[in-house]
Amino acid sequence: MRLYKYLLPSVIIILLFTTSYAQVDTSLRYKISPKREFRGVWVATVENIDWPQQGSTTDQQKQQLVTILQNHAETGINAIFFQVRPAADAFYAKSTEPWSKWLNGQQGVGPTPIYDPLDFAIAEAHKRGMELHAWVNPYRATNDNKYSQLSPNHITNLHPEWFFTYGGQKLFNPGLPEVREYIIKIVLNILDNYDVDGIHMDDYFYPYPIDGVPIKDADTFNKYGGSYTDIRDWRRHNVDTLIQMLSDSIRKHKPRAKFGVSPFGIWANKYQQPEGSDTHGGSSYVENYADVRKWLQKGWVDYAVPQLYWPLNSRAANFDTLLNWWSNNVYSHHLYIGLGVYRVAERSKASIAYKSPTELPNEMRHLRNNPRVEGSVVFSSNSLTHNFNGFADSLSSDFYKYPALPPLMVWKDSIPPNAPQSLVAKPFGKSVLLTWQPPLPARDGEPVYGYVIYRFEGTEPINLDDPSHIYRIQYDTTLSYQDTDVQHGHSYLYILTAIDRLKNESDRTPTIGVTVP
Repeated sequence: MRLYKYLLPSVIIILLFTTSYAQVDTSLRYKISPKREFRGVWVATVENIDWPQQGSTTDQQKQQLVTILQNHAETGINAIFFQVRPAADAFYAKSTEPWSKWLNGQQGVGPTPIYDPLDFAIAEAHKRGMELHAWVNPYRATNDNKYSQLSPNHITNLHPEWFFTYGGQKLFNPGLPEVREYIIKIVLNILDNYDVDGIHMDDYFYPYPIDGVPIKDADTFNKYGGSYTDIRDWRRHNVDTLIQMLSDSIRKHKPRAKFGVSPFGIWANKYQQPEGSDTHGGSSYVENYADVRKWLQKGWVDYAVPQLYWPLNSRAANFDTLLNWWSNNVYSHHLYIGLGVYRVAERSKASIAYKSPTELPNEMRHLRNNPRVEGSVVFSSNSLTHNFNGFADSLSSDFYKYPALPPLMVWKDSIPPNAPQSLVAKPFGKSVLLTWQPPLPARDGEPVYGYVIYRFEGTEPINLDDPSHIYRIQYDTTLSYQDTDVQHGHSYLYILTAIDRLKNESDRTPTIGVTVP
């Protein structure tokens, strides 16, 4: 995840007063809590940004992660982007790459006693009704120039010819076919060995440019450039090729795994590309050679999370301008907006707008009002757990007050399970015990992944589109649930549905009523 960097200095103007750039009436849609919405957060491990704390034992690391996930679940988050490969290393045991130095202080040294952080994170996230996407940095091989501290079996030592050095970092050369094959093997190893819900990549494709410092890939261009006459087009082709190959491979190995990217918030400025946004700043198309718009158009990625880390009053890269541009270029795939909550803690003129406690809630209202936006993702975890500017409180008490299922991806799977059978509800001491039987096999043969329990009190009307009545979203196939949040003498109505891996929802069961004696 790239922290907020640069805009063209000549056009950075931060207004100190509130200016509305909204294209729509912000009093409309945001007030209605949607039943389906992607509510994500990045949990960064690089440099121990979010987890784990330096010097932690295995038990401490587990407890820290449980606390993080529990806090996010209570806030209303339903998806975790867990960084498992920040620099050609691993936060998972079944890797061919060495353990990350940010896990245990030294690259190649695993936790003692041994455990698998990714397995653990998946289980704990699913237990709390949250998806977990394995967040992979594709091309970054080191995060600094301390090369002597790399493990002997780090890929930069095994295949030094695969890398160029830029800004003190070793980076995979995207122009090499063997590099693409290697990265695909790394991703497929994760998919084949872990129950992840998706693969996520952020904006580190080609490196962000440093003035006067060229990328040293001319020899690779001469060897593999083919008919390309412009090295910039060839670089885009290299990244396109990796993304397409990854997309095909992911769908073959795990068809229901989601694949998404989080690019820099500007695809291209209009002065660079006619199809670009009316902005002035760095862009993924020009600087990173990442044509995310094309990937969405071709269907190579299922979702994009552009990092819109500029305020509503920015003149250079206005939040609403970019929000509207991306929503017009998502090509019927999913668009989630990356929110820069970390900017509240920054000390710079460019971050002044984020000091206002209304900035981030207003950004939420604006993205909620855009019908093509399916959700948002916060950078980063600590920003929420520390409740910067009370934003986590705003989410839990307002925007995320009620649970939400992830939005559907009908291009991957549109066939729902059948309804659960034989729902029974009966008093059980001071609680209500629900039991049921699994549904008949689905038309596509996909097994049930979990269940959604709806609860209504007294004479409340039955409306399954109202998320305030979602009582529990369960990501396992347990056939019972004990509702302990009941009161003596009160009557409750229960309805149950089944969900599959992509959260297609079945028809409902009959309504079952019970009165607590």
